[in-house]
Amino acid sequence: MADITEKGSGYNSGSSDDGSQNQIAIYERPTGFTGIYYHPITQVVMLGFVCFMGPGLFNALNGLGAGGQVDSTTSANANVALYSTFAAGAFFSGSINNKLGSRLTLLLGTTGYSLYIGAFLAMNIHPHAGAFVVAAGAILGICAGLLWTAQGSLMLAYATEGQKGKFIGIFWAIFNLGAVVGASVSLGQNFHSQVFGNGTYIGFLILTLIGVVIPMFMADPEKMIRTDGTKVTTSRHPSWKVELYGLWMTLLTDPMVILLFPMFFASNWFYTWQFNDYNSALFNVRARSLNDLVYWLSQIVGSIAIGALLDQPAISRRARAFSGWTILFLMVFIVHIWAFFYQKHYTRASIPPTAVKLDIFDRGYGGRIMLYIFCGLLDAMWQTTAYWIMGAMSNDPAKLAHFTGFYKSIQSAGAAGAWRADAVKRPFMNIFVSTWVLLVAGLVFALPMIHMRVKNHTELQDETLYVCFGHTIISKVTDYFLLSSMRMDDSGNFHDVSEVTGTGNAVREKA
Repeated sequence: MADITEKGSGYNSGSSDDGSQNQIAIYERPTGFTGIYYHPITQVVMLGFVCFMGPGLFNALNGLGAGGQVDSTTSANANVALYSTFAAGAFFSGSINNKLGSRLTLLLGTTGYSLYIGAFLAMNIHPHAGAFVVAAGAILGICAGLLWTAQGSLMLAYATEGQKGKFIGIFWAIFNLGAVVGASVSLGQNFHSQVFGNGTYIGFLILTLIGVVIPMFMADPEKMIRTDGTKVTTSRHPSWKVELYGLWMTLLTDPMVILLFPMFFASNWFYTWQFNDYNSALFNVRARSLNDLVYWLSQIVGSIAIGALLDQPAISRRARAFSGWTILFLMVFIVHIWAFFYQKHYTRASIPPTAVKLDIFDRGYGGRIMLYIFCGLLDAMWQTTAYWIMGAMSNDPAKLAHFTGFYKSIQSAGAAGAWRADAVKRPFMNIFVSTWVLLVAGLVFALPMIHMRVKNHTELQDETLYVCFGHTIISKVTDYFLLSSMRMDDSGNFHDVSEVTGTGNAVREKA
């Protein structure tokens, strides 16, 4: 990498906040090919392609309903195993990410997707391989927790204050393009078929293996400089004891994040009804593939649209936050009022797996595929807004790793519950109503958090995890005016922010 010249001095909190009263270090960005490679957008694009090849293709497979199979039971049980291990592991994924580094964490995370798709290929060849699929789902849950925590930390850390919505939108568009490509492959191969062929699974498997390689070529986050010249705060690597304690301290120092937990919990719950209880239940193979394609295409549109709003410079950040919340609230009711008029006309008993399903040329298909498009828009807007809100709360990658760890863990706990309800054949209407109620509850609980916690600028105090007095670590919230904010170095030692400068693991005295 080209030499980096420091143009300024002072403590760099990792924030590009123009409203900050603290002088921050400004570095000269490299030029030429090196400058392109180390550009934050380039790295976010590469990060997007990692998830294009892994989670994107997983979404394409899942979006087909029942993983492309006729009976949804095995797929539902595999998702229960997946999201259960995801929920348990994601609480500690931030710690593992800080210990191993983002690139290695991403590489480990991608491997589980290849195994999972390979398991479905095995079951397509040997129908009694269901246990292998469920076991692969459990392993993927652990891997997914690693991948998404590293992804969230990097995506939010590389952006300046005014770019977070844009970066989330770019990432989400590329990531969902993976599902679009996967759905296109499925549609092309199964347009004249009544069952999913092995070729669909083989194509998915090859692409996921390519995704395993991409993290090896990504830039070292410690060498990254944002577009405004501020250096990215690299993840710290304290002892496991200190890092586990950091999870608890994140809750103590930022208790408002608890109000986002219902929003996190609902954010994957709706997939069960959309994929298995709507797409798989009502449509034949050809229609399922086409529905899958337009669902993920609409996600690209939704993520870019809401990202543009959340980064709109003419509107204050608080106003953008409330605008995003309002759009989500309206979308939840539009989608679910519309869906209710379809759901009330069918049950599990009325459409068994062997029933003749709706085709793309059948009457009534147009309205139903339009509903699926709106489901995709809602999903993308929900996920993008959740990430944006977390990014508005801090710029520190280690703290964001904890936030995203909580997000993915609680999200997965909700998904595990929804998939289990489907596996034990709870009524479609019950799962549908629970989806609607949980989405509304998530927004209701998030509203006071947005009001009290989202500010027009991220302050330096929002970057710190701890407040220390003597040898006692306590919450910065309760005693902020009496005690000084501290930051932690690699060994778990604390330093007053007024005495340090620089970023990442290094802690230096001011010049």
